[in-house]
Amino acid sequence: MKIICVGRNYTEHIAELENEKPTDPVLFMKPDTAILLKKQPFFIPPFSNDVHYEVELLVRINRVGKHIQKKFAHKYYDQVGLGIDFTARDLQQKLKEKGLPWEKAKSFDGAAVIGEKWLDKQRFQDVDDINFSLQKNQNVVQKGNSSHMLWKIDELIEYISQYFTLKIGDVIFTGTPAGVGPVAIGDELTGFIEDEQVFSIQVK
Repeated sequence: MKIICVGRNYTEHIAELENEKPTDPVLFMKPDTAILLKKQPFFIPPFSNDVHYEVELLVRINRVGKHIQKKFAHKYYDQVGLGIDFTARDLQQKLKEKGLPWEKAKSFDGAAVIGEKWLDKQRFQDVDDINFSLQKNQNVVQKGNSSHMLWKIDELIEYISQYFTLKIGDVIFTGTPAGVGPVAIGDELTGFIEDEQVFSIQVK
């Protein structure tokens, strides 16, 4: 499986990082080795002093597709989840300044949290109106709603499938809302879709 991530998909997050608003979705990849193993803590890597959490709504692909039209995109997933795109912000900034790829800052081991619970999309009246949030040490630090995405889920599937064949089990990280921030040893990060807890991890 592959992990396809969307950057700069929420206006307020673009503003908080002082990035330029894109005209097309910004895509990058994480390898399967980036997935944080179940029931394992997240270890801050030795090459960064400024690792940030970025909570994101996830979609898991359930059939093979290429050049998928938006009107058919809903047929390619039946579950949504929640995850964290951990980012070594200091390293990312250095790479961006040199015009280099982000992978070392975004795709290191453990940098992709995929919540243990996947929720049937039929539970929601509209996948473009799903609330999600992240708590750090029981304080809400990020809140988002899929209605605020610049490109909605079906639009992302249409766009991504122009470049990459989507396969069963592939996961799309759909972008993070404003409120990203650093983690420290001892932090507890807990993610919610609506009012349901879908993951909880320790930082070490």
